[in-house]
Parts: sequence; structure tokens; C-alpha cells
Amino acid sequence: MTDLVDLDWENLGFDYMELPYRYRAHYKDGQWHKAGLTEDATIAINEGSPVFHYGQAAFEGLKAYRCKDGSINLFRPDQNAARLQRSCQRLLMPEVPTEMFIGALKQVVKANEAYVPPYGSGGTLYLRPNIIGVGPNIGVHPASEYIFTVFAMPVGNYFKGGLQPTNFLAANYDRAAHKGTGQSKVGGNYAASLLPGAEAKKQGFSDCIYLDPLEHKKIEEVGSANFFGITNDNKFVTPSSPSILPSITKYSLLYLAKERLGMETEETDIYLDDLDHLVEAGACGTAAVISPIGGFQIGDKLHVFYSETKVGPVTKKLYDELTGIQFGDKKAPEGWIVKV
Repeated sequence: MTDLVDLDWENLGFDYMELPYRYRAHYKDGQWHKAGLTEDATIAINEGSPVFHYGQAAFEGLKAYRCKDGSINLFRPDQNAARLQRSCQRLLMPEVPTEMFIGALKQVVKANEAYVPPYGSGGTLYLRPNIIGVGPNIGVHPASEYIFTVFAMPVGNYFKGGLQPTNFLAANYDRAAHKGTGQSKVGGNYAASLLPGAEAKKQGFSDCIYLDPLEHKKIEEVGSANFFGITNDNKFVTPSSPSILPSITKYSLLYLAKERLGMETEETDIYLDDLDHLVEAGACGTAAVISPIGGFQIGDKLHVFYSETKVGPVTKKLYDELTGIQFGDKKAPEGWIVKV
């Protein structure tokens, strides 16, 4: 095992850190080339690149986990590869093959192994693959060239305080249209979320909860994470919508709730009028893992799920099961863990 750099592992935030190595590949004339590691953290591209003007960009987020024996796990990277491929299809960008995607992740983790937080610190090595349209262009059409990159940084909890309930605010803005790009992990979705997120934080909330763009009667997403709830008859429910990003964490929780906790699970409409049926609620995603939702401010009313100060028992079990698998402490379903 490579000696670790000297960092305050117990108190990592969720901030960019320039590590020694990243992966970069170029796409031109119908094929990927010039692929490999580089120490250069700066990308120089033409001023006419479609990424600047027309938002032709997609990205992913996943983590590398240090296990008790010192080995390093990747969690379901094939699912991230598949989601990036779907995002590329939506924006008319070349797909990154799964083998190339996972190979790039492994190279970046191995090259920066000294920055993978130690087991037990709560930290992980966050990996950010992204693809952008580049090259001289000014017309509204796809780029002729692309750059695919993967860079990394050690991170702690996305939400300060870790697994602690926080309150969220119902957004006055729409995250994405039902036939837009909400199901794709593309930059424009996140640019549109900055203003409502900032307004929620200014009012003392962790973030906002977006409602369905058609009627504003149903829950869709929680900031940049997916929503889930536990009903009073012990069912795991999560919103179903064509504008929701298909979270790999959410689908993992759906599986674990059913197969490990014996719960009934369902992707369904979650109406604001039916929130009394939910005894627990949370946000889930790669960055946050699970962030329990204590209260949900809708207009002038604060709806409290389980508690504003304590984590619900089912949410805690799901969190422990998922993180136990990711860090190698619990048996993983077949194909979920890839060793670096």
C-alpha cells in the first residue's frame, strides 16, 4: 500500500483539490486517441468550442473506497459508464466505451493512491469523469471533436454534519422539463439549479426540493440528489418521472430495501397531499450517500417526517448496509464491486 499524504482525513470537505494525475482522451475523426494519464490540470480549447456556447457537456460522479485490508473498491462503475453513454446519446456526443471508462477510473485511482482516504476516516476519493464538445464551431450543431477526462480528489461528507437530518425548502423553480434533459447528467441542469439552491441556503435550508414541472403537486428531486421515503406501512418509495436523473445510489437502495430489509419497494408518484403517509424521508446520491430530510418547508408550513434531530431507523439501516458494501465490510451483490 502506498504511503498516504499528510492530510486532515477526518475533516475533509467537499472541495476541489488538484492531485498529481488525471486521465484525458481526445475524440477526432470518429475515434478516441491520445488517451492516458497527464499531470496537466489545465485544458486549453478553442474559443468556439460548443461546450462554451451550447452546453455540450456531460459528466459523472463516483467514488473509490479504502477497505479495511487496504485494498480499494469502485462501486458499480459500469452503471456510471452506462449513464454517461445515455447522456452522450441525448447531446449527440460520442459514447465512452465501458471498458475505456472503467480503465480510466482505475488508472486515476492507482496513480493518486496516496490520496485515497484511510479506512475508518469517513473519507473517499471522489472521481469526476466528464466529456465536452470542443473545436472551432459557432453554428448550433454538435462539435467535431471531444475531450473525455477523469480527475479525482479526496472528500468528506457532502452535507456538513454527516448523517444528520436537515431541512429543505420547496422550490419555486423547475429543475427540468419532462421532455428535456432532466434524465441526463448534463451541465445545464446544474447551472439552472444554482439560483434556487442559493435562495434556499440563504433562508437557512440545506437545499430545495423540486416539484413536478407540470402541476407542482409531486416531489421530483432534492437539489442534485434523488428523493426517497419510508411509508407508515414500511414501504420504500421514490418518485417516478421522466425528468429525474436515474441515481445509481437510489437503485442500489431500492435493491437493498427489498432484498436485505425485506421491504416492499415502488417507484411512484409522491404527492404533497400524501406526505403524512411518509414516516421517514431522505436525499440520496453518490456525493451525499444519504442525507436524512428532517423538515420540508412548503409555503408557510414545515412538514416534519421522522425528526428534525434524529435519523430514522430504516434510513440508518439502509445507510449502514450501503456503506458497508462500498467499504468492503458487507457482502456485495454480484457485480457491484470492482477492485482497483
